[in-house]
Amino acid sequence: MIDLKTLRELVKLMVGNDLTELDVQDPKGGKVSLKRGRGDSVHYVPAPAASPAIHAPAPSASASPAAAAPSAPAAESNLPQITSPMVGTFYSAASPDAKPFVKPGDKVTADTVVCIIEAMKVFNEIKAERAGTIEKLMVTSGQAVEFGQPLFLIKP
Repeated sequence: MIDLKTLRELVKLMVGNDLTELDVQDPKGGKVSLKRGRGDSVHYVPAPAASPAIHAPAPSASASPAAAAPSAPAAESNLPQITSPMVGTFYSAASPDAKPFVKPGDKVTADTVVCIIEAMKVFNEIKAERAGTIEKLMVTSGQAVEFGQPLFLIKP
């Protein structure tokens, strides 16, 4: 069970960073969900006694195309991925009227900026971190992305 002191620190973190939602799992397997805004709420879900905790993401109104696809073709599933290093909003270009940083077929180096992810009003340039050719874009510009979510498939 998460103690009151920890809960207060989490709320202070949310307010200080202008977060509207925060999900935390305690070491014993319980989960705390904090939400600010209309209908502020706190939920604590204790860990089940006999089975391991399975945490599925909450369904969202705008499901990502990558999540909606049942499975990628076998050739695509073997390709390395450029994944999101953070939670935020994906942008394929520096501005709405600018051309995308990269598109399928473009050759990239490890230092090539492939997109921007906006998190807490900070725009973070994301680099390819490997050389190759962009094979496929997995998300659309303006889409919310999660930590570790595939953004691009890259052919070495």
